[in-house]
Amino acid sequence: MENIALIESFSEFKDDKFIDRVTLMSILEDVFRNALKKKFGSDDNFDIIINPDKGDLEIWRNRIVVGDGEVEDDNQEISLTAAQKIEPDFEVGEDVSEEVKLIDLGRRSILALRQNLISKIHEHDNTNIYKQFKELEGEIYTAEVHHIRHRAIIMLDDEGNEIILPKDRQIPSDFFRKGENVRGVIESVELKGNKPAIIMSRTSPLFLEKLFESEIPEVFDGLITVKKVVRIPGEKAKVAVDSYDDRIDPVGACVGMKGSRIHGIVRELGNENIDVINYTNNLQLYITRSLSPAKVTSIKINEETSRAEVMLRPEEVSKAIGRGGHNIRLAGQLTGYEIDVFREGVEEDVELTEFTDEIDSWIIEEFSKIGLDTAKSILEQDLADLVKRTDLEEETVSEVLKILKSEFED
Repeated sequence: MENIALIESFSEFKDDKFIDRVTLMSILEDVFRNALKKKFGSDDNFDIIINPDKGDLEIWRNRIVVGDGEVEDDNQEISLTAAQKIEPDFEVGEDVSEEVKLIDLGRRSILALRQNLISKIHEHDNTNIYKQFKELEGEIYTAEVHHIRHRAIIMLDDEGNEIILPKDRQIPSDFFRKGENVRGVIESVELKGNKPAIIMSRTSPLFLEKLFESEIPEVFDGLITVKKVVRIPGEKAKVAVDSYDDRIDPVGACVGMKGSRIHGIVRELGNENIDVINYTNNLQLYITRSLSPAKVTSIKINEETSRAEVMLRPEEVSKAIGRGGHNIRLAGQLTGYEIDVFREGVEEDVELTEFTDEIDSWIIEEFSKIGLDTAKSILEQDLADLVKRTDLEEETVSEVLKILKSEFED
């Protein structure tokens, strides 16, 4: 009777964790052998017979019969007198198999054995979860919000697995409630101790790529290929797409009539502005397209330095740079080229970076963010407007204007 509770627990684990019979028997034998080693010093001479389906468990110890008073190892040897109490006709030199009851291991050993079993089952379960999610890295996954913490959202999937969505992997406009379903891409899976840490991301470019794959049939079918994705999460993204079938317009297919196809993706990403661009091996054309919606007049490329000088009409410059410099930054990431913007028809202008001895770099950066990176482009603006657009102090802007004016007066 002493093994009933333990055997019942085996069945519980088998039913709850869906462990196959072979694995369960292997875990059970390993646990019992560890207990036998602690009790008897060795488990080499023990046979363990387990039938978890029926709840049968037998442990047999095999010892050699030696003469009375000649026993040197109680675990490996048994005296003739003791052996003959089991079977009267045993003789010296024969093998004796004697059943060991669980109660013989002692109550503390049985409790420890059960704890060890639980630990082994959890370890096996965690290993399986790790393997399962390791194969899902880079794929879209959905889970339900369980806990909302300051630095992360803790979610559970349908099988009760814990998924972590850290704060820095959330889109800035994301707002979640408990019980809400959240989609993201499985970014990484690591074993921390014996427990798998499953990290989800909504800011990864791969999330946007996989959304294209799931929402646009031609991408899913492989008729359209997503060549590259760059993002400033929640703000702006650029996606380069290509098709090997000339009859398919990859951009049109991805965007859809009046943006119908891409609308769901934009909404999922918190109204992130997505530019879909036709990929091409023609570098000049690719850089030109990457600066959309700006219209480029001319372009000069230096492949050695990976820089491109782009000439635009003055009214196109702000479009090329974009709000907060997002457009030109993403164009650079998409093409792999550092892009310098120049205004068409502006003569004897001076780059703002030439004034670093007189103007602090952070002030120059503030002007660059709104598309003003030359002296004349700033001098053409109104003082009040510059203060409003850059969020710089009026005194600071006035000093900059004074420095720039003196350059041309000289």
